[in-house]
Amino acid sequence: MFNFKESYGSKLFSDSVMKSRLSANTYEAVRKIQEEGMDWDSDVADEVAQVMKDWAMEQGATHYVHWFSPLTGTNSGRHDSFLDGTDKDGKPIIKFSGKLLAKGESDASSFPSGGLRSTFEARGYTVWDVTSPCFIIDTTLYIPTAFCAFTGEALDQKTPLIRSSQAVSKQTLRVLHLLGDNNVKSVKPTVGAEQEYFLIDKKFYSSRLDIKITGRTLFGAKPPKGQEMGTHYYGSTKERVRDYMREVDRKLWQLGVPAKTEHNEVAPGQFEIACVYSDANIACDHNQIVMDVLRKMSVEHNLACLLAEKPFNGINGSGKHNNYSLATDTGENLLNPGSNPESNIKFLITLAAFIRGVNEHADLLRLSAAISGNDYRLGAHEAPPAIISIYLGEYIQNILEQIASGKITSNDEEHHKKMHLGAKTLPMFDLDENDRNRTSPFAFTGSKFEFRMVGSSQPIGFVNTVINSIIAVCMEDFANQLELADDKIAKAYEIVAKTYKEHKRIIFNGNGYSDEWVNEAEQRGLPNLKSTIDAIPTIIKPENIEFFAKAKTYNQAECFARYEILYENYIKTVNVELNTALEMANRLYIPAGIKYLGKLAKYNHFGTNTGILSQSSLKAQKEIAKLVDDISDLTDTLNQTLSAANSIDKLEDKAKAMYRCLHTDLYNLRTKVDILEEKMPKELWPTPDYTDLLFYL
Repeated sequence: MFNFKESYGSKLFSDSVMKSRLSANTYEAVRKIQEEGMDWDSDVADEVAQVMKDWAMEQGATHYVHWFSPLTGTNSGRHDSFLDGTDKDGKPIIKFSGKLLAKGESDASSFPSGGLRSTFEARGYTVWDVTSPCFIIDTTLYIPTAFCAFTGEALDQKTPLIRSSQAVSKQTLRVLHLLGDNNVKSVKPTVGAEQEYFLIDKKFYSSRLDIKITGRTLFGAKPPKGQEMGTHYYGSTKERVRDYMREVDRKLWQLGVPAKTEHNEVAPGQFEIACVYSDANIACDHNQIVMDVLRKMSVEHNLACLLAEKPFNGINGSGKHNNYSLATDTGENLLNPGSNPESNIKFLITLAAFIRGVNEHADLLRLSAAISGNDYRLGAHEAPPAIISIYLGEYIQNILEQIASGKITSNDEEHHKKMHLGAKTLPMFDLDENDRNRTSPFAFTGSKFEFRMVGSSQPIGFVNTVINSIIAVCMEDFANQLELADDKIAKAYEIVAKTYKEHKRIIFNGNGYSDEWVNEAEQRGLPNLKSTIDAIPTIIKPENIEFFAKAKTYNQAECFARYEILYENYIKTVNVELNTALEMANRLYIPAGIKYLGKLAKYNHFGTNTGILSQSSLKAQKEIAKLVDDISDLTDTLNQTLSAANSIDKLEDKAKAMYRCLHTDLYNLRTKVDILEEKMPKELWPTPDYTDLLFYL
């Protein structure tokens, strides 16, 4: 029997574990390092390492790994055992020092560096992030680390995120202290990620080259039933999937990952898991763990977990809602409006920072959700549009309008309503101030902002680095203005009013899917970066390089490195998909069509000789022959355009050529292959179809 209370965090080197095992002086030193960023004392580091090693080995660990997220978007780390040789009697020497715990060395040239390092300049460092607890998976102790080049530039997502979180705390503290709240000592961005994913049967996964290699189907005819009935969403979960979900929960809880909500999503075979809010840095680590556990546990249940943004054509894709708020060390959520938002100046000025920051840096927010898989989702009536806007709802926006006009009124009866459903046995309940707008990419949902554009496979470090940065820069400017004012509160209201007037174009409470909104957004001057390749150049715009430098998040070299890496990742991803499509067409689908043609030709020849000939069989033979020839011609075209694209040297031009190959040539090829699938007998089709993939669980 799984004991929830005893098992939760049992694989986590938590604060309580440290407190119970470390000496009092060492524990206090570690807490100071966590809170103030002090240097490691070698004696402190050695005691922590010894205690951590003993604890880990008690849990069955034999290895340790410096766990980090390079700019590939995946998790990485080298596994080393605690074994450090043998003594003269042949007995193992077990060793783990503070030096090994605090810092490791990795071959940085083997990871994307965006030109920051030459191939022959290989050295890179992993540095323990002491604010993120270590944990054990299977027999390995995982040590969350930052990853940087020998020259100090960040080669990961964690380092800029921590920088930006520090900037948010520093600048927001300035504002709060100037507004008279001197009890607050720190402010932390908190994040809760909702993770969507698909499950398919393992045997079908093993029979689909495209899914194994790219994570999504490159071909597949529409099934007779999709999601149009709406019966899967929040529906009854099949026992096999429920068992899998429970195993995932247990694994995550042991690791101290607060998995809370899970349910069926819109598409058949699609599901969601969400975690309780954590400090942004830890939440990003948690989401990486969630994705790893989802994948690994699926294998144990003869399933395959797909995290790609658009695994199936014509079926809703998967995203990741990034729920963001700001919390003080005194327990206050700065995005909680309270019962009277119009008099809650801390909430209003925080809200103003979001409005201004999102308006000024919508392009960077769009960039943070830019990967090739997401290009199929955004704006496709299953995810927010590629145009960034903020949803506030009428109630909050009306308050801002009043502040901007200088006429603030409050009507508690109007805004604190009760809902009665007309049945005596059903109780009345408080009605929320606002409805929810699922078409908004950046929506205020009561006490947080929900950024809904993120792709399901993406790490959320860069997303939250951008959000942190825009808040930090805005808060810095607000604090500078407040410092010059005699009446701080009056000045704060003036800042809120001015900010709203100047940046209200970013606020849109309507239907983000409508064609009218696209036209209106253009008139408002909002950017519409429709694809990943449109979004990538924004990171090296001079004003954005200056912005990141002001936020102390990225320096110029790191911006240019990410520009190059984003293009390289896009090109490599698309190149793999196109080559996979060519292999499947040439080695699976064309031969399958030819085989069926042979059967039809044999039957038609027999029918002609016997005088019993089906006209539908003759028609089928002609149709299949035409489709096979078309597919063969289209594979030739794709092969030629792909070769031409790969011969281009300039990254931006190569990415554009790859985009055309993907969205024109592969689209045309897929269309013909899918038609061929619809016309062929199921037993002759060489791969599992969408019905198998989506409904066999």
